Amino acid sequence: MKIALDILTPKQCMFSLKLSGHLECRGHKVLRTTRKYREVNQLLELKGLKAEVVGEHGGGNLANKLRTSAQRILELSTVIEDFSPGVTISFSSPEMARVSFGLGIPHVSINDSPHAVAVARLTIPLSRKLMTPKMIPKEAWIKYGIPLSDIVQYYALDPWVWLKDFKPDRQILSDLMLDDSKPIVTFRTEESFASYLLGKDLPETTTVPFIKQVLERNKDVQVVVVPRYEEQKRVLNRIFKDKIIICNMIVDGPSLLYYTSVFVGGGGTMTIESALLGVPTFSCYPNKPFEILKYLVKNELVTLVKTPKQLSRKIACALDDLENIRKVQIEKIQTVVKNFEDPIDKIAAEVEKLVCK
Repeated sequence: MKIALDILTPKQCMFSLKLSGHLECRGHKVLRTTRKYREVNQLLELKGLKAEVVGEHGGGNLANKLRTSAQRILELSTVIEDFSPGVTISFSSPEMARVSFGLGIPHVSINDSPHAVAVARLTIPLSRKLMTPKMIPKEAWIKYGIPLSDIVQYYALDPWVWLKDFKPDRQILSDLMLDDSKPIVTFRTEESFASYLLGKDLPETTTVPFIKQVLERNKDVQVVVVPRYEEQKRVLNRIFKDKIIICNMIVDGPSLLYYTSVFVGGGGTMTIESALLGVPTFSCYPNKPFEILKYLVKNELVTLVKTPKQLSRKIACALDDLENIRKVQIEKIQTVVKNFEDPIDKIAAEVEKLVCK
């Protein structure tokens, strides 16, 4: 059977690598589509995953988001009509959901972000099934117009899909000229162009004051920053110059996190990855904690920080007792993941039910 899969973000690329491979092993023909977006295109190439580029990212302007999405719907409709799949899958891609609905093709949405209101409103009502982590209550989804019976939960966090059999690559240390005998503090900038953060009156990147404070208090740490956008890279380069290492190209994120002493996240996916890898993890997410972040904080896998000074103090304490803190963190993680299931199996089963109808 033919299945179309839309890939819009780095996280979706990692997830789709496992999902599409599993579906192909089960005899399905999978068409992968994506859009012109620096991080995703580079990661697809790095992972050797082929996908047809359709349309582009709309940036941080609402009017441009609307126009590029509308144009992508037109272009994607031709691609999907020509391929003629029996079912489509996306991580709540507004374009794939709309095209699928318009062409009468069942659409399966995978989503762990009910806080992304605009995306959820545009996709959940048009989806035949919603696949989501059990850590998110079903009540968080029904307000978007999907029946409880069409919400299928799996007991796992999404990055578990690619981390459960992960093996780190030390090449990342050479690539970034890092010395693993010295502390490494890694930052991930926030998703400043996401619809749920637009209008929050944020600066170019909210991580700048946190990085400044960490550098001031911890002189011998190596600070690595993984930015999302060219605009963030320019700001970081202008302010810090050679005081920090800025990832100019997409990197093997899990390997970087594995060798990281302490991680500070402004978003979601790398924060979850870091926690699952047993790294002392702090979040400076610039909004109210989302459902998965609440779960991680409740299970003492992530610590929320409000101010740069608070973060620098906590990092200093963590680095002073790093071996013991990591040991405790790994023990907590092992307790949490021992009952995790593989989301891929559950998603594939639901997709095949729709295909066979």
